[in-house]
Amino acid sequence: MDVLKILIHGLEFLLIGYFGFASIYVFIFSFAGLFQARKRNEILHKQRKFAVLIPGYKEDNVIVEVAKSALQQSYPSELYDVVIIADSFQEKTLNELRKLSIRLVEVSFEKSTKSKALNRAMEVIGDAYDVALILDADNIMENRFIEKVNTSFNQGYKVVQGHRAAKNTNTSFAILDAISEEVNNHIFRKGHRVLGLSSALIGSGMAFDYYFFKNTMANVNAVGGFDKELELKLLKNRTKIEYLNNALVLDEKVQKSEVFSNQRKRWLSAQFIYFGRYFFPGLKELFTKGNIDFFDKVYQMISPPRVLLLGLVVVISFAYLVINLFLPTNFLAVPASFWYISLLLTALAFFFAIPQKFYNSKTLQAILALPKAFLLMFLSLFKLKGANKKFIHTEHGTVNSQ
Repeated sequence: MDVLKILIHGLEFLLIGYFGFASIYVFIFSFAGLFQARKRNEILHKQRKFAVLIPGYKEDNVIVEVAKSALQQSYPSELYDVVIIADSFQEKTLNELRKLSIRLVEVSFEKSTKSKALNRAMEVIGDAYDVALILDADNIMENRFIEKVNTSFNQGYKVVQGHRAAKNTNTSFAILDAISEEVNNHIFRKGHRVLGLSSALIGSGMAFDYYFFKNTMANVNAVGGFDKELELKLLKNRTKIEYLNNALVLDEKVQKSEVFSNQRKRWLSAQFIYFGRYFFPGLKELFTKGNIDFFDKVYQMISPPRVLLLGLVVVISFAYLVINLFLPTNFLAVPASFWYISLLLTALAFFFAIPQKFYNSKTLQAILALPKAFLLMFLSLFKLKGANKKFIHTEHGTVNSQ
């Protein structure tokens, strides 16, 4: 019995340490996100040439409209090229793309990945560019997006992440996905920049010094989560990543539970892989070079996803409440109040981070799907084996916002 009690108490301390710290972490950065980050002054007044790189795999449903939209920028048309990287497109789609004022790069791989497509495209289009701007095949830039990114480069940044927001909110899962995106924007991008740390990258709506990106990407061979590998390499080299909260890129949110599950499985797999790869280098960078930015990113690889954090803290807090009502007070080693505080901090972090526009009846209805989303995320933890070794395609098909 004593051995069992020791094991239970050990598990308690492990859980409150992991989830308690995560609650404090998201609360601090979510609170910071309520303020504005300090902006640099422009040190140059230069208009750069942009390569807008849009890789797509079987994206026939959306790619033509996305390409047309990408051509509608306020930035001088002679100073940016829209480059569609077409992997496994139908001939009809390719013919439609050839009619547009874009650069079309057709690629084919035995095992398709985003990093392979980008590397191949840059080999084809050459080096006559200053900035590489990466979009997903369903992304729609706001009219002044390139102009705003160029201003940020004039402030001295080499890497810039735009504000990716929901293109559609037409199902409960799309609403939950849109909210999740905004929570992450607020905590891991805006909040981090307010406190002087780098913004997290998100895989699209991001821009890099072209030469810098091409050379860095040459050493990135990720199947999934290429942005995570790229981000870790950047932060290890102390390259600051800027976040433009006012530069919007609309992104299609997942509409079905099975797509949600596949997408999260891919993300979770990438996080665990990179945590294992970079944990000890992260500790070394922190203690020998004071590289907080890099270690912070390594921690993010093992921190619980926000849906899991909220769901598990609720479940464990309720379990402590029930146990304290029916069992002796000395049965548990960790006071229930620790979990209640953790729940409060997590709830406040979400409250600060969720934009006001989502406080409506549609969101209230979508919350009914939250337990299913939590269950899918939780079950994904047990299905990660091999997910980082194969390309998991997220199908897109909605262009119009609802």
